[in-house]
Amino acid sequence: MKKLIAAAALALMTTPATAQDAPEWSLAIHGGAGTLDPEQMTPDKRAAYEADLQRALDAGARILKDGGDAMDAIKAAIIVMEDSPLFNAGKGAVFTWDGTNELDASIMDGRDRSAGAIAGVKTVKNPILLADKVRTDSEHVFLMGTGAEAFALEKGFTVTPPEYFATPARAEALERMKADKLSGLDVDLKFGTVGAVALDRKGNLAAGTSTGGMTGKRWGRIGDAPVIGAGTYADNRACAVSATGWGEYFLRVGVAHEICARLRATVEVKAAMAGDTAPEPVVRTEEVQYIADAVMEDVRQMGGDGGVILVTPEGHAIFSFNTTGMYRGRATSAGLNEVAIFGGEAKASRTPDH
Repeated sequence: MKKLIAAAALALMTTPATAQDAPEWSLAIHGGAGTLDPEQMTPDKRAAYEADLQRALDAGARILKDGGDAMDAIKAAIIVMEDSPLFNAGKGAVFTWDGTNELDASIMDGRDRSAGAIAGVKTVKNPILLADKVRTDSEHVFLMGTGAEAFALEKGFTVTPPEYFATPARAEALERMKADKLSGLDVDLKFGTVGAVALDRKGNLAAGTSTGGMTGKRWGRIGDAPVIGAGTYADNRACAVSATGWGEYFLRVGVAHEICARLRATVEVKAAMAGDTAPEPVVRTEEVQYIADAVMEDVRQMGGDGGVILVTPEGHAIFSFNTTGMYRGRATSAGLNEVAIFGGEAKASRTPDH
């Protein structure tokens, strides 16, 4: 409550903002956050990650530039990362203790807050598409395991063989974990969960997240990525959020919903103070950053780490992480286009949107 009041106070202390320079569309992506060591990042490895991040960013941005929906943009961006062996989602997902790849995903539309999620799926190439099918073609929000796979078959998804998802790097991580009696956190120096958030030209927000979970997970463990309100949330009145990190803590904080709830409260306080005849209040970039950082600090104080990406109705594309790095990127109609890995850096270019 104190942090919520502080955020509202910060909003009230700022001068009125305008939406004149707000981007018409905005997109942010992530490919995982964690303890990344710059000395271990070879030029070739960096180039590979940056290339796939840029491909994902471009896939989503193309849709938004052409006037497409935020939902389609985030799916396009996430599919690129699910298909890449570099990230812990889809192909390249980590192994469970039993040597299988179990996939989780969730998606949410800010227009009506419709949502879909799946967990523990082993036979679907692009889990984000199955999560969206749950959203659009079922009366449910969350399906798991064999039930989710049966639903996929009923809806026409092709069965993907288990060997498609397996990669030597992930197999080695599991072997090292078992041989050295390590925890999943010891071998997962980064959390390779992928996600995307977007604002389209119609003013609609969307968020999606996809992951293979933690190396060596047991007993059907599920983290925050497929949980609406923890790893994913979208509400046109506030923001769209996708999270990555130590899922147990993101679940306990309810990170994605918490950020959106604080932002919505800030807007409501501004509107109440301005009066009924004032224009709709606009939230500033620094206010959004403050709220996201405050929630991530809450995670840190509890003992967890990771990061979030978020986009607001004003088009602010924000990153917040309490780790040494997060694979990330963002693009807007104002011409911003950047990808980055470590804290305090960005590899950017500007290509004006025509």
